[in-house]
Amino acid sequence: MAKNKDESEAKKKTSGNYSAESIQVLEGLEPVRKRPGMYIGTTGPDGLHHLITEIFDNSRDEAMGGFCNDIEITLLPQNWVRVADNGRGIPVDIHKQTKVSALETIMTTLHAGGKFGGEGYTVSGGLHGVGASVVNALSIYCKVEVYRDGGKFIQEYSQGKKKANVKRVGPSKLCGTVVTFEADAAIFPEIKYEFSRVVEHMRQQAYLVRGLRISVIDARGYEGDINDEEAYWFRDLGLDVPSQSFYFEGGLESLVRFYNHTLKPIHKNVFYIEKKVEGVESVEVALQYVDDISNRILPFANNIYTPEGGTHITGFKTALTRSLNNYGRANNLIRENEDNFTGEDVLEGITVVVSVKLREIQFEGQTKAKLGSMEARGAVETVFSDAFQMFLEENPDDARAIISKVVLALKARKAAKAAKDSVLRKGALEGMTLPGKLADCETRSAEESEIFIVEGDSAGGSSKQGRDRRTQAILPLKGKILNIERARLDKVLAFAEIKYLVIAMGTAIGDTFDISKLRYHKVIIATDADVDGAHIRTLLLTLFYRYFRPLIDAGHIYIAQPPLYKIKRGKEVMYAYSDQEKIKFLGKDADTMSVVETDEAIEGEEENEGTATRTPKISIQRYKGLGEMNPEELWETTMDPARRVMRQVKVEDAVEADKVFDTLMGTDVPSRKSFIQSNAKKANVDM
Repeated sequence: MAKNKDESEAKKKTSGNYSAESIQVLEGLEPVRKRPGMYIGTTGPDGLHHLITEIFDNSRDEAMGGFCNDIEITLLPQNWVRVADNGRGIPVDIHKQTKVSALETIMTTLHAGGKFGGEGYTVSGGLHGVGASVVNALSIYCKVEVYRDGGKFIQEYSQGKKKANVKRVGPSKLCGTVVTFEADAAIFPEIKYEFSRVVEHMRQQAYLVRGLRISVIDARGYEGDINDEEAYWFRDLGLDVPSQSFYFEGGLESLVRFYNHTLKPIHKNVFYIEKKVEGVESVEVALQYVDDISNRILPFANNIYTPEGGTHITGFKTALTRSLNNYGRANNLIRENEDNFTGEDVLEGITVVVSVKLREIQFEGQTKAKLGSMEARGAVETVFSDAFQMFLEENPDDARAIISKVVLALKARKAAKAAKDSVLRKGALEGMTLPGKLADCETRSAEESEIFIVEGDSAGGSSKQGRDRRTQAILPLKGKILNIERARLDKVLAFAEIKYLVIAMGTAIGDTFDISKLRYHKVIIATDADVDGAHIRTLLLTLFYRYFRPLIDAGHIYIAQPPLYKIKRGKEVMYAYSDQEKIKFLGKDADTMSVVETDEAIEGEEENEGTATRTPKISIQRYKGLGEMNPEELWETTMDPARRVMRQVKVEDAVEADKVFDTLMGTDVPSRKSFIQSNAKKANVDM
């Protein structure tokens, strides 16, 4: 009896008030606002820009179907975005199932669109039918203007809900759709669109759809009247604002040449093939090898960039490796006693675009970062293998140049493996410690451990004394590390300071890299606030980007933000991390008080002439290096987790990041000079 009573009480405690009333049913677009990350990945900058992409994709799909050849994206004042196309226009007649306008159905209903079958689209980037409705749900305001059937139709929304029914506002001879939206500040912490980021994406899309004109206009800073209801294209208003237009007939071949224009090709002809096979509307591949150790792989599925690759890239890599091994063996370009090429060997120095178009496409997730359609693998493998084999046979000089490049990569891989194994053996023998270099932390929990990579022994001494020994490790580097942009792994590991860093982190490097063995979940670059410090920081970022990219993607790499100034006003002390903070702190007192700016802190008071009052003297100490701070100052400004300021390193656009690293750290001097001249005004150089 007592046992049954105890069980009854236990059930009461467990169930509590949990009943049918506890189950929440989200209707309409409420799930999108409740969990926006499920639909756009993040509410940060990536998700914000994804809104533009989703609306653009609908217009681009019209172009892929041959119904549209002009798209315009305009960034407007007050964070509004406008996307216009000259396609067929979204249908506005009543939908049989929903009993409301097809436009309203598309904009307010998840999983509704013309891409699930039927005759709407042969090929499209849309899969889930959530793009336009998700943008609508995450916008505080959205307006759709449809031009079709001889009229102009409008519907407005707020947070995904219609303000009124679709209405015809007048006649029109135009055809197309204009979507204007304002992202909701309640969803996105910061609404700041990057014009260059939008431009880069649209340039890429213009290469992928031959004959499509794409214009991008930045009208955010325009102070005149731009609310011209009669203007379908904003570019026709003649606004004096930044704008770029793209139109390419060369397709993927032109895209490959664009990415290789600062590099040295090792063969003249760009390989290109486009073919339709059973089950796949189109397989398109363009490639060229260049004199470089990095690769540039650009995968697309129905013109959606898939940065994580997928089945189409798996098929391409398999076919490329097999084709080069077969050709090399058949033509005695690979010696009998030499190993076959691996996937790593054949990808060194390649720039390739792989684009597939499928009727029924399957992505892994709404953000479409990876293709999952299994038929794409076999289609790409078959089409590329046959065409590339023919290319090698018809272009023997190009074939020999490619094989020679891959042979060098194979030899370098073996040399790098030997060097890497040597470093790892040495590290293991030393118990992962570096006497005189690494001052390790006491905890063995990687989650709470962090390592500061500091510049020189002076900063190393101060940071070792000022740190929290339990969780913070210090690794001082002597001088500038090797620029690894053009260096193979064996040369990289021959450089002592890099070798120390590899051993300290514990992840290994190259094909044996293992992020699970990372010994510090925060790897913090802490260099001086001068030109040399910036250079060292750039060299380290290049190293991490090329050889430890997963650490960046996982959010483990940080840049410390030491203060620029220590300001004393009487007994009051504050640290300023920028010139703006210094000016804000000084305020109006800067005009009336004596200000002394030195490399050393000066204290004292000043008596005003003819008065009995004393005005505190302001002293400003300008820090140029971490070594100038004493341990206490370094701790409270740069190392104390409760007070410090750090920047987390992220890669928002891998392709663009690759181009920037190649330009700044590569061997093409004219391109670097041009980049510096174009961006010189943005630099904050301490003289």
